[in-house]
Amino acid sequence: MTIFNKGLITVSAFALMASLANAQDNVTIAIQLEPPNLDPTGAAAQAIDSVMYSNVFEGLTRFMSDGAVVPGLAKSWDISEDGLSYTFNLQTDVTFHDGTKMDAEDVKFSLDRARAEDSTNAQKGLFANIAAVDVIDAETVKVTLSQPTGNFLFNMAWGDAVIVAPESAETNATAPIGTGAYRFVDWVQGDRLELTRNADYWGDAPAIQNATFRFISDPTAAFAAVMAEDVDAFAGFPAPENIPQFEADPRFQVLKGNTEGETILSTNNKMPPFDNKLVRKAVAHAIDRQAIIDGAMFGLGTPIGTHFAPHNPNYVDLTGNSQYDPELSKKLLAEAGFADGFTTTLKLPPPSYARRGGEIIAAQLREVGIDAQISNLEWAQWLEEVFRGKDFGLSIVSHTEPMDIGIYANPDYYFQYDNPAFQALMDDLNKATDPGERAALMAQAQTIISEDYVNGYLFELAYPTIAKAGLQGMWENQPTAAVDLTGLSWTN
Repeated sequence: MTIFNKGLITVSAFALMASLANAQDNVTIAIQLEPPNLDPTGAAAQAIDSVMYSNVFEGLTRFMSDGAVVPGLAKSWDISEDGLSYTFNLQTDVTFHDGTKMDAEDVKFSLDRARAEDSTNAQKGLFANIAAVDVIDAETVKVTLSQPTGNFLFNMAWGDAVIVAPESAETNATAPIGTGAYRFVDWVQGDRLELTRNADYWGDAPAIQNATFRFISDPTAAFAAVMAEDVDAFAGFPAPENIPQFEADPRFQVLKGNTEGETILSTNNKMPPFDNKLVRKAVAHAIDRQAIIDGAMFGLGTPIGTHFAPHNPNYVDLTGNSQYDPELSKKLLAEAGFADGFTTTLKLPPPSYARRGGEIIAAQLREVGIDAQISNLEWAQWLEEVFRGKDFGLSIVSHTEPMDIGIYANPDYYFQYDNPAFQALMDDLNKATDPGERAALMAQAQTIISEDYVNGYLFELAYPTIAKAGLQGMWENQPTAAVDLTGLSWTN
């Protein structure tokens, strides 16, 4: 009898050990937004990079969690003295997930595709200065620029610049084929996306075997899922009011990071009356940023007065240009010919910062006579109506791309700001390589868009993550939109 009990204990122990081993080989990460598709080169939604960046797709360079740009599919590079030629030496023995070899021809295809006249890349400007891409041999590619571009290696780290294969490029939106440490397994739309470790990965094998991303848009449901331990982590937790409860619970760790996410009241600069600078200025002075941060984000967020991240050493504090002053706002509206106010649209995407912030902003605008009529849109609708269709007066969105002030030089960008002087300044910044000169130009750029009141500048988006205490390697900060699985592991 004693021996039999020992046998049962041994079997149970083995079963428990196997269960724990299996659990520590897997991870379930929740995020609020579901990607509209899975191709980082084909759409603007940050949720695509959240699940695909570094996990499934890789670029010549890549961002680390501290924002540093390091080698990716390019193991090294040589830059010509005039700054016009970059010769990339590629990693060897890299294959795509379908077994085809990744080589210099794929790099040429990817960069030429991104910069082509008919390109649908959401950040086509990243490639504007590429004059030619030449294959030297299978593992060497030369990129020639039309002018020196101080941020070129930085640009190549964006999710929009990942390397894809001509055989699979057209189907990556639903069946992504990359070179990363994880392969795509399944996407159950509205619920989850599954990845598994790539056994043929060219780099170091990640500790996690299987990863599931769950999409939980509702803040109440997000709290319930984390509290019940149905997920191992929630990256970008959407209910900041619940954070103190998790901080007091030893089952969890709370990471409070920052992002590159300039949260703005996007303004259609070509739609009357927002084509009038006085009206845009009136809107800016009608907004109480701190009330929005407190009401929508429960105090998480840093006020901004321009489109630039406050943690960047070249940030200029221009919040004084648009201090909350509703009486001044009313005077400006009267001067612009709108003493009785006007009606416009406020189209909001799903994130809680937008939905909650939108209610607060609508109330603030109402106080000065502006009736902002709210429409809550799903991401696909927002991308179609606002981003692509430019059919909006106002919107709220967080621009999470790293150091993306250059979007203001594109008059076709969705808020349609067309300023030749700013475009020339961005051209000078792209050419500049001296750090002091670049800093001065970035300060000028921030000042121009702040004083033109292109958009309502609200706050830099915070990035709270709730994770189980034993999960290590989650990014605290978001130098780019990414939930990088490659550094995750479980502690005992």
